[in-house]
Amino acid sequence: MSTPRAVAPVNVRLIRPSDSVSEITRLLHRAYAPQVAMGLKPLAGRQDDGVTADRAANSECYLALLNEGGRERIVGVILFEEHEKATFPAFFLRPDVCHFAQFGVDPDMQGRGIGRALLETVERRAREKRATELALSMAEPDKELFDFYLKRGYRFVEHWQWPYTNYRSCILSKALA
Repeated sequence: MSTPRAVAPVNVRLIRPSDSVSEITRLLHRAYAPQVAMGLKPLAGRQDDGVTADRAANSECYLALLNEGGRERIVGVILFEEHEKATFPAFFLRPDVCHFAQFGVDPDMQGRGIGRALLETVERRAREKRATELALSMAEPDKELFDFYLKRGYRFVEHWQWPYTNYRSCILSKALA
């Protein structure tokens, strides 16, 4: 059994105008590379800087930052309550449900609690909005990712097909205490 590698404290905060959209896009491409290698076409794994900026502007975009010698390096990202043009799954539209998307952690930094910090941030925000459920969409073929969410208390709700992916998605949700 491996033990988590130590990491300096990570700061999670909302994106700022001074944050590098290109750095976020590159991080997403690295984080979603395993799905791309499976032949999947997740938006976050192929979007350009314009799409990254648009998605950040149409959501609460949280970044996980690591201080390295006085410079903050973006090591994770998550979108809370993204608004987009595509039709949402019915479950996302329920008044008691919040959702998150575009969740990614730098592959070199995974296993150090960064993802947990980002998930805790959106769970807290969902509770603040009085949601009883926090939902997400994930690529059905990615069984490892499915197991990741099941271990964190998420459950399968329904299947969904986004117009910009080449795979069926699973809508998962977690009851919030």
